[in-house]
Amino acid sequence: MKKYSLYIVFIIVGLGLGWLLFSDSHNETTPHTTEAADTKWTCSMHPQIVQPDAGDCPICGMDLIPAEVGADGLSENQFKLTENAIALGNIQTTKVELNSDNSEMLQLSGKIVENSSANAVQVAFFPGRIERLYVNFNGQEVKKGQLLAAVYSSELNNAQQELIAAAKLKEQQPALYDVVKNKLKLWKLSDKQIAAIEASNEIIESFPIYATQSGIVTKKMVNEGDYVKEGSTLLQITNMDSVWASFDLYENHLSKFNVGQEISVKVKSYPNEKFMAVVDYIDPVFNEAKRTVALRAVLQNPEQKFKIGMFVEGAVHIALEGASKLMVPASAVLWTGDRSVVYVKSNQESIFEMREVVIGSRNGDAIEVIAGLKGGELVVTNGAFTVDAAAQLQGKKSMMQSDVASESVPVKVTGFENEFDKLIGTYLNVKDALVNDDAKVASFQAQNGLQVIEEIAKTHLKHEENYLKYQSDITSGFTGIRDVATIEEQRKHFNRLSNTILVLAQNFAGNQMLYKQFCPMAANDQGAYWISAEEQIRNPYFGASMLQCGEVTEIIYK
Repeated sequence: MKKYSLYIVFIIVGLGLGWLLFSDSHNETTPHTTEAADTKWTCSMHPQIVQPDAGDCPICGMDLIPAEVGADGLSENQFKLTENAIALGNIQTTKVELNSDNSEMLQLSGKIVENSSANAVQVAFFPGRIERLYVNFNGQEVKKGQLLAAVYSSELNNAQQELIAAAKLKEQQPALYDVVKNKLKLWKLSDKQIAAIEASNEIIESFPIYATQSGIVTKKMVNEGDYVKEGSTLLQITNMDSVWASFDLYENHLSKFNVGQEISVKVKSYPNEKFMAVVDYIDPVFNEAKRTVALRAVLQNPEQKFKIGMFVEGAVHIALEGASKLMVPASAVLWTGDRSVVYVKSNQESIFEMREVVIGSRNGDAIEVIAGLKGGELVVTNGAFTVDAAAQLQGKKSMMQSDVASESVPVKVTGFENEFDKLIGTYLNVKDALVNDDAKVASFQAQNGLQVIEEIAKTHLKHEENYLKYQSDITSGFTGIRDVATIEEQRKHFNRLSNTILVLAQNFAGNQMLYKQFCPMAANDQGAYWISAEEQIRNPYFGASMLQCGEVTEIIYK
């Protein structure tokens, strides 16, 4: 009996120990399992890669490492910058405000041209040979009465001899003297010059020609040694006290302008000054090639600040009806293909978050925000690209990476539209870099374009004849943008690339709506097209100097 009692005791003790052991194990493993489930995995070299499971980086193949998601108490779209980083990056913010001024600023792009009504020509009043020319180049400034040239003229020398002889007989033959003197006056010799010839009793062999008007020499028509006839043009001189600001006016804006209207004008050379010009001419003939009408405004130029060929921006306030608008400085908005984004800063801490916004019309240096922001929020207006780079390094949503947190191993898609959209996407990235006047980013994005072309070669697109016809031109365009030294050269290659991409876009179906846009002043006033994912004009051929020059001519991918 005692033996069975002992067995029972052993069984009870064993059950108790087992319960304790399994209970502890359960308590320990439960949080461990939960922790493992919450762990995200990232790549130390490519922090934008965030996956729910361990594995290899889809970009470089390195082993993924655990990422401390939410360890800092921030959401997946937020990130923090140190005060030192903010200071070094010169990051500045502006509060979003409602615009109570119910008016719209309509902007025009143009250039300074000479006021042809102030042009004068300096002609030869007598035939002869240019012995000496004192004006050597176009653009040289001259003053009224300034010596321009010395001319040898046998006809003038003979007339001077006749004057000397007639002067001796003017008491006896005054009529003959008057005829000879008037002949010299018709050749624009002054009374002072005629009196000097009479007094000296000698002819002037190389006769001087003086400027009849002050201004800038805009055309030099002769050189030393040239023979000229009576009435031949020697120089064209333009009075620069007033110039014309010439603008291309699109037909949808034509009704908003009239002769006598004032236009506020700014030039890059004097960024803090505004000048007023008055519209004096609107061309009655429509330019079908450019789809524009020429508008001309007179700009007073007493201090000679405006030079022929300068780019100018004109602005006119147009009254609007409706409610106030939410406005942000233009420098706050980053454009990336089909998205517009801003960076919002927390009021209390150095916490930033990328926010996609829907933008409306531009009003001067401000842009309307239709959705994505609310009044009182702080947006980054200086150093936005620095903030964006920090977001990418921390694996957060950024301008070029719209959904980092849900990103996993890329899935190879072989559909025609998806592959073609990749090509359009790289083109749009290059376009945005040129809009932002950033040659380095344009070169980097062009290299990405070449990589996309290599990827396309591995898909069924390599058999698409309509694509293959243009592949070499696309490759040449991206290569040129990548390799040239200046942004001006990049824009020339971009023009040729755009013409090819346009042909493809108009013939192939894609997954997004695109806008064919045109600027009549690009490519040395020959005009140039480009494709954009947003309707609002952001000119890649001029960047900040003429950001809104252009119009939408066609919507494709409907």
